[in-house]
Amino acid sequence: MKPDYNDPKIFEPMDEEEAEIMAERHLYVPLGKEEDARMRALLQEAARNTLKKTERTNIRLNKADMLAIKQQAANEGIGYQTLMASILHKAITGQLVPESNKHQ
Repeated sequence: MKPDYNDPKIFEPMDEEEAEIMAERHLYVPLGKEEDARMRALLQEAARNTLKKTERTNIRLNKADMLAIKQQAANEGIGYQTLMASILHKAITGQLVPESNKHQ
C-alpha cells in the first residue's frame, strides 16, 4: 500500500531527533540527478567494502552460550555468525556497552 502524502500525520516527527531534523529541513537542498547517482554509487561501494569478509576464524563456545547466541540472532532476524561478528566489532571499537553501564 502506498503512503497517502496528503495525510498530515505522515509528516509528524517520530521523536525529538527527527523533530530537530525536520525543523532544519529548509537547510537541505536536493541533489541533482547526476550528483544523486554519483553519491548513491559512492555510498553503495562504501557499504560493500564495509561488509566484505576477508578473514575466517574458528572459536569454541560452550553449548549454552552458542544456543543463547542463536536465539538472540533469531530474535533480531539475523544469522548467528552475523551477530557474533557484530558483537566482536563493537567490542574492539569501543561501541559495546555492558548491560551494567546502560542505565547509569
